Amino acid sequence: MEKNKIIGEKIHSIRENKEITIEDLAERSGLSVEQIKVIEENAELPALSQLIKIARVLGVRLGTFTDDQDNLGPVICRNNQSSKAVSFSTNNSDARKHMDYFSLAQSKVNRHMEPFIIDIAPDTESKHLMGTHEGEEFIYVMDGEIEINYGNKTYQLSTGDSIYYDSIIPHHVHAFQTHTAKILAVVYTPF
Repeated sequence: MEKNKIIGEKIHSIRENKEITIEDLAERSGLSVEQIKVIEENAELPALSQLIKIARVLGVRLGTFTDDQDNLGPVICRNNQSSKAVSFSTNNSDARKHMDYFSLAQSKVNRHMEPFIIDIAPDTESKHLMGTHEGEEFIYVMDGEIEINYGNKTYQLSTGDSIYYDSIIPHHVHAFQTHTAKILAVVYTPF
């Protein structure tokens, strides 16, 4: 949860350094002033799609909010090295957190992709609020089964399956039925 506090602080700091008001950030990102305040104050977990919109307005990479250090060379993440999880909510502020993101490249600067291992908690919701953001996503199922609502279609993937899609299409990724799942997700957002 400490990592989530850093995200809000970084957004606030970058916004102020660029002399962008909360009102300007809200208007340009399509979010409300209240949503920006809640994110900056770390009162609520931001949605990944919200962070992508904020990053675009601020002119920074998505990873800027989760980076720990600056490494220009290759970044290696060993099997038994567990970084702290970053969590995002859905676009619905009442929704529960259902994914923990483990960044595989948080110390690599100037990257254009965001690779994560994501643990997805069981989901009993029958209706999901889908999100959109610019860019593309690649998902490989490492363990369990997931379901992806994508546009007006639904796809079920099992261990070893993968999917690559344009994330501008409304989508939602969740564990299939009542079992946990683990995925490798690579998110690309144009800068």
